[in-house]
Amino acid sequence: MTAAIESTDARRIRSAPVSSVSLRGRERRRTVVLGIVAWVVGLIFFGPIVWMLLTSLHSESNAATNPPSLFAPLTLSSYANFFGASSGASPWPPLINSAMMSIGSTLLVLVLSIPAAYALAIRPVKKWSDVLFFFLTTKMLPMVAGLLPLYLIAKTLGLLDTVGLMVILYTAMNLPIAVWMMRSFFAEVPLEVIEAAQVDGAGLLLTFRRIIIPLASPGIIATALICFIFSWNELLFASVLTSTTSYTAPVFLTSFVTSEGLFLSKVCAASIAISLPVLVAGFAAQDKLVQGLSLGAIK
Repeated sequence: MTAAIESTDARRIRSAPVSSVSLRGRERRRTVVLGIVAWVVGLIFFGPIVWMLLTSLHSESNAATNPPSLFAPLTLSSYANFFGASSGASPWPPLINSAMMSIGSTLLVLVLSIPAAYALAIRPVKKWSDVLFFFLTTKMLPMVAGLLPLYLIAKTLGLLDTVGLMVILYTAMNLPIAVWMMRSFFAEVPLEVIEAAQVDGAGLLLTFRRIIIPLASPGIIATALICFIFSWNELLFASVLTSTTSYTAPVFLTSFVTSEGLFLSKVCAASIAISLPVLVAGFAAQDKLVQGLSLGAIK
């Protein structure tokens, strides 16, 4: 009898709920582990950028040592040579070309994708899923496969080595992504709010400008930033379709690899300088970027 009672008490103790103190301790350990993992992943991705920055601040002799002299004296000579163009062509024309192409194509993408996303999300057309699939199929073709036809068309039309050609190509390249992204953002706008505005007499343009755009602004900013980054970093089309007057910053960066050798400090300084606009834009819009990319992820 006593053994039966003890066995029953043991089962009750094993089936008793975990105390709140134990749960808090387990949650604290889980938070610490996730924090350590996040730091490790962040260092893995950010480590090469730090190494590139330190290398750009060293002289060529210190940067070329193996292993690199990370604690060598720092200098800005590589940046002075890059912006002063003492060792070759000026970096300002390709930087200006990249800015014009990226900003122009991003604005054109927004002008075209916002109405398309509105039509697919808030005023869905028939077979809207087929339309989205068509946009997606345009990204399935490898970029290099369309390079020769694009080159022949641009040569026939006299558009080679022009900013306008690259704006059109970057717009076509980013438009499917923008439509897909903003369609999901617009789909999160409550239809009740739009219907209430229409009941109050607001027309389509007024509703779009006063309600839809403000509610979906984080998603629009995130889409614009991603399109800007894709356009700024594109190299394949720019290296083939531009040459002397409209070549971009990534193409200019490849000119540092010469037959005389690779000047590591100058290459790292040029890479940091060319990446700086994208880093500044991403840092300035990081709140909107995170908010836009996570829009609709949590109901």
